[in-house]
Amino acid sequence: MEEQTLHYYLKVFSFFIIFLSIFLVTYSLYVFNKDIVLKKNPININKGEKLEEVLKNNIFNLSNFDIFLTKIYFKLHNIINKTYFHYGDFNIRENVSLLNFINIISKPSNVLYKITIVEGWSQKQLDAELSKFFSEYYSIPYEAIIADTYFIQKSSNFNSFLEKLKIIKKNYFKRYVNNTLLDDFNENDLMIIGSLLEKEGLGTSDKRKISSVIFNRLNRNMKLQIDATVLFAITNGNYNLGRNLLISDLKINHPFNTYLNKGLPPEPISYVGKKTLDILFEDNKSDFLFYFFNYSLNRHIFSKTFNEHKKKLNEYRKK
Repeated sequence: MEEQTLHYYLKVFSFFIIFLSIFLVTYSLYVFNKDIVLKKNPININKGEKLEEVLKNNIFNLSNFDIFLTKIYFKLHNIINKTYFHYGDFNIRENVSLLNFINIISKPSNVLYKITIVEGWSQKQLDAELSKFFSEYYSIPYEAIIADTYFIQKSSNFNSFLEKLKIIKKNYFKRYVNNTLLDDFNENDLMIIGSLLEKEGLGTSDKRKISSVIFNRLNRNMKLQIDATVLFAITNGNYNLGRNLLISDLKINHPFNTYLNKGLPPEPISYVGKKTLDILFEDNKSDFLFYFFNYSLNRHIFSKTFNEHKKKLNEYRKK
């Protein structure tokens, strides 16, 4: 009799376990696949925040039991896939399920900052832009990075951002490691020349001609005589002179003054963009040695000899 009773209770218990298992599986499928109602979007997950807090702080329609099931699922998911939820900001689309929500926060933040570094910018201009995104930052040397548009996660700090930019620059120059231009100029030289083009050139065609003038002058050991270097020297890199350059300005004793000193300036005078560096690696050839800017035509006028240059300049001044 006792054996039959025990068998009966075991049978009832087994049915209960089966029923409970079916209920838990069915209910879990319902919970994980139903649309959640967010309290805000995008959501923010703080570093060190627990999953239970994340769910309670960001989702309306979850019971304590739902949260309990989610924690169990997430622990099992982590053991199998070795993934953990991240901190930062996340955009969650409408009509998303709890399962999709878990998958989203298990990946890095999908909210990105767009930071554009304009070619030809000064350090002061970039500092103003960096202050919009980072509470702590410092001025980036001109030669350290390439001006471009970059996307970073909102949770990124300044050092990780800068490291990313340095790697991008390093990989860029790797593409040209066999370019013959590097036989005569090193990477820093090209960043300097690129910065001169950014401040002097008006477009692709103009930069090609000016680059050929710079290379021609360097090969002939002539002074570059580039106005932008004088502006850089006088304004300490800010370029806000507020007047035209004078003849006396061209005589200022400064290492960046290419009217006074032969060769390249010691460092770049602005940030350099990828398109300008691409132009440099084209190694454009010409016979031009001189140019000046014609304000009435809004373009540079190029000459092969000093006499030709002087003649064109005099004609322009008479007009």
